[in-house]
Amino acid sequence: MTKIAAIDCETTSLRHDRRAWEIAVITREPGRAWREESWFVAAEDLDLGNADLMSLKIGRFHERHPQYASGGSAQSTGREHAVLRAVEARTRGAHLIGAVPSFDAEVLGSRMRANGICPSWHYHLQDFETLIAGYLRGLGEPVPDLPWRSDDLSRVIGVEPPGEDERHSALGDAKWALRVWDAIMGSDAT
Repeated sequence: MTKIAAIDCETTSLRHDRRAWEIAVITREPGRAWREESWFVAAEDLDLGNADLMSLKIGRFHERHPQYASGGSAQSTGREHAVLRAVEARTRGAHLIGAVPSFDAEVLGSRMRANGICPSWHYHLQDFETLIAGYLRGLGEPVPDLPWRSDDLSRVIGVEPPGEDERHSALGDAKWALRVWDAIMGSDAT
């Protein structure tokens, strides 16, 4: 059995210099209880002057980030270095699973290295869109043409995507990735 980590980030843009402002990791490893965690990165570490407004809107940054949400939020923020150290510890040796986990691995790896932290997850990333397409092909079912929509692929295997409140929240999307993984691989496939 192998350690897996369902992961997702909400970011300040889609560019190579983006920052993760919300990160969620759900880890499973043999003989241990599941561990579900999420973090908000403190605003002073986000370089918001270089952010893309549309990316912030998609993740509902101004509604959900504790330092920007009107009325405040119960969840606290952490400095980027401390959050990334915690993420590295949780993902160490794990296979990352998610919807396009290369996007998350790229931003986290880049920011970890900028903070003197070596990313240590397994280099084989598990993209749930590709997993679903292979599963469908193996069953002899039609596979939609590219580009794939994760919502559509997820529904084909009976996994409903997150609702409006969970969608594009790091924890909501990480939970979705884990539901897809379990639907195809089974929850004992760790």
